[in-house]
Formats: sequence, structure tokens, C-alpha cells
Amino acid sequence: MILSFFIVMFILMMNFVWRYIDELVGKGLSFGIIVELLFYATANMMPLGIPLATLFAGIMTMGNLGEHNELLAMKSAGMSLPRILAPLMGVVLVVAVASFFVVNNLVPYSNKKMMAIIYDIRQQKENMEFKDGIFFNGIDNMNIRVGHQDPETQLLTDVLIYDTRDRNGNMTTTVADSGYIYMSDDKKFLIVKLYNGQTYETTRNYKWSTENTVRHQVFTEQNGALAIDGFDFSRTDMNLFSNHQTKNISELQVDIDSLRVESDRGAARSYEPLLKKYLMTRDESAWGLFDTVKVDYSYKVPTDLIASLDEMTLQEKSAIVSKAKTNARMSRNTLNRNEDTAKESLNKLYRSKVEWHRKVSLPISVIIFFLIGAPLGAIIRKGGLAMPVVVSVLFFVIYYIISIAGEKMAKEGTWDAGFGMWFSSFILLPIALYLTHIATNDSNLFNVDWYVIQYNKIKARVQTLARKNR
Repeated sequence: MILSFFIVMFILMMNFVWRYIDELVGKGLSFGIIVELLFYATANMMPLGIPLATLFAGIMTMGNLGEHNELLAMKSAGMSLPRILAPLMGVVLVVAVASFFVVNNLVPYSNKKMMAIIYDIRQQKENMEFKDGIFFNGIDNMNIRVGHQDPETQLLTDVLIYDTRDRNGNMTTTVADSGYIYMSDDKKFLIVKLYNGQTYETTRNYKWSTENTVRHQVFTEQNGALAIDGFDFSRTDMNLFSNHQTKNISELQVDIDSLRVESDRGAARSYEPLLKKYLMTRDESAWGLFDTVKVDYSYKVPTDLIASLDEMTLQEKSAIVSKAKTNARMSRNTLNRNEDTAKESLNKLYRSKVEWHRKVSLPISVIIFFLIGAPLGAIIRKGGLAMPVVVSVLFFVIYYIISIAGEKMAKEGTWDAGFGMWFSSFILLPIALYLTHIATNDSNLFNVDWYVIQYNKIKARVQTLARKNR
């Protein structure tokens, strides 16, 4: 089980590294930050790794017992397969209970930390590195070009610097034969040491471009320290990154109750202003039609209003029509705005429900995967890594596809969140029970010789019937 778990987590971790490799390279991150990020990412992927490791371990364990005839010896001694699996089932129950605390407590905390670290890495600028003949523009409002940098001494030659950091729009151009440019240890200052160069400072006059002035200085040595930001790794409060994936089951339950009330109120508010402010401002008797979300479209225009319209002039009718169009346009905008708010609350509600059921369904999926893996191992009777890996990956891919489809339907509101998140368990549980049944009865499901014998029997019967017909 431990070996399988580390193998699975290593594979999942490689997928994570390939996804974020572009953001980790070239920023001068310390080894400790990278290890911290990988640790929290590993904890975040444990809900995927634990079921797969359980399936893998079950197939390997029972397959090894079957391959070395140890399983046959235990059955010959009068032990049934359920009795043989009882100690393993006890271990799996402990793993299942532990998986709930992992997904309920460790994963939300790891999600917060991981998102905070990734955000900080994205905010950090790439490490300062000069390439021959190419401008380095990693510093705001400053461009630096060097002709060549000695790889051993880090000495720069043919240095050109454009500095436009002045708020008044003044620009300073510095040309030097050689020098050193590097960041301080805390990465908050840019240390500049230049030799044998010239400085041109252009002072702008905003009235006439012809009145701009230029100051020229020649130096044999120039030293300076410029304040910079974005190159040091700064920590962001992880509590700023809060969503449905960073909450435990009790917090999700509170959110679900609040979001359900908020979405209902948002849907009701969508129709009330439409009726009272824009459509029927003069007829308060019709306001009761929209006390609930369901609209009664059987409302009829009063007859006295129709009579008054017949007495109006064409100009008055035109003014009423224009006013009606304006009210309709405003009501449509109000309705769209309120509906967007209600939809946002509804989407958050769906996602919170999905996350709630994910935490509850994980321990059950661990048990189901064991009930699939152990009987399969007893039937296949092949240990090692080859056959167990193939079968484990096959079943896990099926489980993953079904889970993703159910989760997508649940997040869109097409399916109920409970049904969507438990759909994969509903599919795999009968398969697990069937495999346990045929393994208990020593079925020949994966015995190739049995299929060959059955094929030969059918072939012989067909040949016999063909001879009789002749």
C-alpha cells in the first residue's frame, strides 16, 4: 500500500510539475520554496492518489498470493475469500476513515497555501540575466543592453542604459565601456558600478519640444543603488484565497445554507422591480402577482385604461409609447442585472454542494476500489507491476471519466450534486460486488485456458452438427 501510494503520487506530481514548470524556472526561487510548493501540491492530490493506490495495492497483494499458490493453500485449509480479505478490509477501513480527515482538513489548508505560493511566484519577476546584444527590460521604466558578459567575472562590456523612471518625463541615457550590474542580497536594490562612460540627461519642456535641454556628463567611475521591487519573494496572506475548495465540510454546510437563501431571494428580486417600477406603476392591485417567483400571466389590462387611450390624441399616444419603450428597456437591464447576481449565487451553491459530496464520497470510493482490486488480483493471479498496473489504470480511467462527467453535470445544475458526485460509485459498486462473487466461487473469468477449452468444445459441436447434416 505504501509503495503503491508513493508511485501514484510521484506520477501525479510529475503532471503538476509539467503544468507549472514555466512559472518556476528563471525566477531564482530557493530550494525551500519549491519543496514547500511540491509538498502542498502533493497533499492537494491525495484524494486522487489514495483510491488509485488502494486499487493498485489490492491487485498486487492478492495477485502475488495467487501466483505463488498461497491463496490456493489457504482455500484448501477451508478459508473462504471473504475470510482471507477480512484483515485487509480492516486496514482499508482505517485508510478510508483517514482519507476523510485528509480531504476535510489537510486538503483545504493545502489548497490555500498552494494558491498563495503560486500567486507569489507569478508576481515575482524573472531573475536578472543579461544576454549579449539583447535589451533586458525586467525592471520597470528601465532598459539595459550589454555587449558581452564574462561568465566567470560577470564583468559587463559595452553597457547602454535607458532610464525613464523620472515622473516628469525626463530620460537619462548612460553609456559605459564596462561595469557591474547586480542585485543586492535582499533583492531590493540594483547595484550599478560603471567605468569610463558618459551620461546624457534630457529635460523635457512641455510647451515646445525645441526647448528641451540636455545635460552631458563624463565619468571614469559611477556608483549607484536603485530601489527595485518584484524580484524578492514576498508572502501573501493565504486567507485571501478562499473558495469552496479551501473549506471543510462544516464551513461548506454554512455556505450552502446561506447561498440557497441568497439565490432564492435573488430570483424573487428579479421580478419585483420589473412589476412595481416599470410595468404597472399605476395599478397597485397587480403587484401581488409577483409575490413569488412564479408569474401569473393571466393578468388583463383594465377596461378603463383602454377607454382612456381611445380619447387621447396621436401625440399623447406617441408619448406613452415612447415612455413604455424606455420603461421596457430599463426593466430589461434591471432584470438582467438581478438575474446575473442570482446565477452567480446559484453557481457558488452548486460548487459548494459538489465539494461537500466529494469529501463524503472519497472514503466510500476507497472501499469500492479495494473490493474491485482484491478480487481481481485473486482472479488474475499475477503479481509484480505489469498486469496490476494495466488493470489499475484501466479501472481508474473509467472511474475518472465517469467522475468528471458527473461533476460537470452537477456544477452546471443539470444533475443534483449528490447524484453527480456519487454516480461513479453507483456504477462501480455493482462491478465490485460481482467481482467479489466470482472470485469467491473461483470463476474462470480471466483464465485463458478455460476460454480455449470452451472454444474447442463449441468447435467440436459445430463440426459434429455439420457432419450430421451431410
